[in-house]
Amino acid sequence: MSNGKDRLAAILSNKRKEAEAIEGKKSEFRKQALLRNDFRGFRSNLFKPGMVTVIAECKAASPTAGTIAGKYDPVAQAKLYERGGAGAVSVLTDQEYFKGCLEDMKKVRSEVALPVLRKDFILTEAQVYESVASGADAFLLIVAALTDEELKRLYELGRTLQSDVLVEVHDLAEMDRALEIDAEIIGINNRNLHTFEVDLKTTAELAPEIPSDCLGISESGIRTREDVEFVKEQGIHCLLIGESLMRDGDPEMALKQLRG
Repeated sequence: MSNGKDRLAAILSNKRKEAEAIEGKKSEFRKQALLRNDFRGFRSNLFKPGMVTVIAECKAASPTAGTIAGKYDPVAQAKLYERGGAGAVSVLTDQEYFKGCLEDMKKVRSEVALPVLRKDFILTEAQVYESVASGADAFLLIVAALTDEELKRLYELGRTLQSDVLVEVHDLAEMDRALEIDAEIIGINNRNLHTFEVDLKTTAELAPEIPSDCLGISESGIRTREDVEFVKEQGIHCLLIGESLMRDGDPEMALKQLRG
């Protein structure tokens, strides 16, 4: 593929096919989702003004890094995150590009006491129902992947089902769209999904737009204590950290050090 933009388009095209394939199970997922009453507060566990909180991510691979973990054991990894003081665990469930699956998230959810985020490309109502039915306490909506109508509909469906929803943005136009739906959790992705380049200055640019009663999260590219301090200076105290923890031989200690 010639550039990152083509790659994003390819991911979404593949994901639409996957979403179509589960459309027939939508009513079954809906029934299961409506029966859920065991949600762990994702937002409430992370929204602690002044304190650094971390969503630690389990992922085996990524389109930019290739294979990250040769021997991938999401449950063992999540347990180390829990011991390291993570406020929540994010689990990649995309198979094609991140070598994950929904089963990974279910296993993690059953083995740790932390709230669990389903990290995937959610494009349809069936996927929202599936996420909730599978035990997710929160799921991701990427503003760049959705129309205004889809974003609003899927966000409101998630909230109706009692799930928390992480709304991810990368620029001011996307931030405006997230604010338009009154998102209570906004993730600033420092990775440009069109070029796949990472720049922490994205957090500096967008953080001032986040209302004080909204949980702001900085995602991607946070590797060192200096990075954490930089993000804190922008007024963001919640971080989503994946690759650097996955590559660290002692993620529990790395997490403790990053949290200070």
